[in-house]
Amino acid sequence: RHIDFQYGGAMELHPLLLKLFQERIVQAESHSRQCLDRSETLLVVVGRGTTDPDINSNVNKLARMMEEGMGFGGSYVCYSGTAHPLVAEGIEFAVGMGFKRMIVIPYFLFTGILVNRIYQAADAVSERHPEIEILKAKYLGVHQHVTDVWLEKAQEGIEGKAVMNCSLCKYRVQIVGFEDEVGTEQRAHHLHVRGKHEPLFHPHTHSNTTALVHGHEEAERTIPERYQPHPLESQSFKIIEQGRDWSGFPQQHLPILQRLVYTSGDFSVIDDVRISENAIEMGVRALISGCSVITDVSMVQSGLKRKLLSQLAIEVFCGVHEEETRLLSQAKGITRSAAGIRRAWMQLGNNVIVAIGDAPTAVMEAMRLVKVHKWSPHLVIGLPVGFIETRECKAELVQCKSVAHITNTSNRGGSPWAAAAMNALMIQAANRLALA
Repeated sequence: RHIDFQYGGAMELHPLLLKLFQERIVQAESHSRQCLDRSETLLVVVGRGTTDPDINSNVNKLARMMEEGMGFGGSYVCYSGTAHPLVAEGIEFAVGMGFKRMIVIPYFLFTGILVNRIYQAADAVSERHPEIEILKAKYLGVHQHVTDVWLEKAQEGIEGKAVMNCSLCKYRVQIVGFEDEVGTEQRAHHLHVRGKHEPLFHPHTHSNTTALVHGHEEAERTIPERYQPHPLESQSFKIIEQGRDWSGFPQQHLPILQRLVYTSGDFSVIDDVRISENAIEMGVRALISGCSVITDVSMVQSGLKRKLLSQLAIEVFCGVHEEETRLLSQAKGITRSAAGIRRAWMQLGNNVIVAIGDAPTAVMEAMRLVKVHKWSPHLVIGLPVGFIETRECKAELVQCKSVAHITNTSNRGGSPWAAAAMNALMIQAANRLALA
């Protein structure tokens, strides 16, 4: 009897497997005793180990892609057999790298003697070094992503298709941490930044913190022009200036207050606005220095003036719809907005302005990070709208003396308000740079 054999490509790394590794890592983090910046975490990837250096190198590739994609402070590779370093000595060596936490994840499809050996080695090192938190992530296991990869490889074999060597190219397919770069123009890796101002000194900024999102190259800043409002906008602000007595408000607060009136069409919205001392100046200086802006929802991000963002080379992080945010939200039992704020803290550190216009839970999470983990953003704009915990979260923000804030004391607010406050700050920053 004649039998045809069709060969498919090796399983190797695949975008779906990277997503599954991401899920396993987030699940492991959810069992942690503490909340740490990922820059303080070492990812330890343990492979099977073979005599083929090309196959062994796939473990290094996985470790590096997860390190950069998820923002770990470092990664380390060891093996359960044949290749070196072996798992026990590898994890012991990794302890000396100076991280507060270590996540050990097996690059294995199923459990068995070797996976048990990996977990036993992690437990033994943890007992000898209680000062370091060692978390054990699950192997790949039974999962829809694994099934889909196998079916894809089988179909390739049946059809006799050659597999491209760029199957993990971030410009061609969604890769963990670089999902937004599919189809974008490839960027050079060694471009110098022109016109970028020196960063504003911030005493608690993480040593590896940058004003960028997902490891993007630094944006090139053009010399900002003085902001030129649309004629209808100019006419509206003349009406606003004449519409009430502004003499009782600090002069430096007027750009924020008047833009809130412009956005809402209501003069009374400013009566319960609370702006902490020097908050406006701190926000403007942070924008001039090239900080990042964190938003709780896409509506706030969409309301920011794109030309000003471009002129000031400001990167905006909004993680509410990202897969890792969903995984973190599910694992910790918190809202996606709160999970997005937590991820921003983990990835961007202190050199940020936080603009919250929708979710009270995002304000509460920001306050928790400030109080418990000493997060120190330049400014928190907290203007969520609604009836559940809205006043309470704003009251907590007002009472917090360790972070500058712009908020109000009523149920009113919303994404347009938060975006308006940010736009007012960016206009001042651009105008100041234009005069420099």
